[in-house]
Amino acid sequence: MTTFYKSGKMSMLNFGRIGEKFMKTEVKRIALLTGGGDCSGLNAVIRAIVKSAILKHGLEVIGFKGGYHGLYTDDYIKMDLSTVSGIFHQGGTILKMSNKDNLFHYKTTNEDGKVVYKDVSDVAVENLKKHKIDVLIIIGGDGTLTSARDFARKGVNVIGIPKTIDNDVPATEITFGYRTALDHIMLSLDALHTTAFSHDRVMILEVMGRNAGWLALEGGVAGSADVILIPEIPYDVNSVAKTIFDRYNRGSRFTIICVSEGAKPVDGSVTVKSIDKDSPDSVKLGGFGNFLAKQLEKIVKPVTGQEIRVTNLGYIQRGGVTNQYDRVLGTKYGAYAVDMIWRQEFGRMVIIRNDRMDSVRIEEVVGSGKVGQTSTGGARIVNPHGDLVNSARDIGITFGE
Repeated sequence: MTTFYKSGKMSMLNFGRIGEKFMKTEVKRIALLTGGGDCSGLNAVIRAIVKSAILKHGLEVIGFKGGYHGLYTDDYIKMDLSTVSGIFHQGGTILKMSNKDNLFHYKTTNEDGKVVYKDVSDVAVENLKKHKIDVLIIIGGDGTLTSARDFARKGVNVIGIPKTIDNDVPATEITFGYRTALDHIMLSLDALHTTAFSHDRVMILEVMGRNAGWLALEGGVAGSADVILIPEIPYDVNSVAKTIFDRYNRGSRFTIICVSEGAKPVDGSVTVKSIDKDSPDSVKLGGFGNFLAKQLEKIVKPVTGQEIRVTNLGYIQRGGVTNQYDRVLGTKYGAYAVDMIWRQEFGRMVIIRNDRMDSVRIEEVVGSGKVGQTSTGGARIVNPHGDLVNSARDIGITFGE
């Protein structure tokens, strides 16, 4: 493949023969969207895509607003250097986002007012054609990338960028937003320490992490938690209580506990907050911290008299000013995605492997199943016997085993 630039536009010659002719693809205009839940670093990615596309390759850029909803309703903005000026540090996304608009299974109502689900993806494809979009860059998690895979099957030149603060996307070593979320967790644990010490209390901090415990693990270690409970290591409440008793008896009359929302007891199940049928992740977790507090109150309070308090960090983990690490990481993801265009790496997702930028087929991440069907083959989860878990055990942190 030979690449050349002409009149500020990107052209590609692919020397795959059709008879004696060469196939020629010229990229003039690209689009991007952000889907799923927000996180810090998204604007850093958007900024890198727009600046790299314009300054390095002379491309035109538009952004669809509200994720796939904007792609369906044709709600977009033209993006230039002024559009991304001053957004580098901001959390969230200037393009907004939605996690309830699967265009391959879109919620509508029929003439009788009944809810029906339709495949409206052809409308989105027509919108891309109308705007002469040559490449669509999609930033999101499992559900968003599943639709990216399905649009690639319809002939759209798609490039994916993984997004999640849980840091559990398969194939890549780290995702932007994760380190900023860890900062929020660490600072929250630091704050809880002072009130826990002052009142001789047991303080529980519940953080995100439905399938993977990275946030609770790294945040808990950095925030000096005494107990860390994660999905990968089912806990015994009596083991947690023993840690509290041991600390109390040696004069440390407070205990800090950091837990993932997806943690569960041995022979038990996760704590479900609600069911949202319109969301790709219909089962909404939450409330595990309160569940654990009720368990511990029955065992601990009659013996030590300690009060147990719960803080659910919730959406604070997603927001705020993006830290240095995620600003740089987001820049690397965005710029590399644009470079993938001239290499014609379509239907692929940007990853970091061995601390280097690379890409994999999107189907390796979300599976190659039916339209709308996600099958990650297992999220990137914590190794219960990995270096960090073992180091935590070595300094006296318990995982409730």
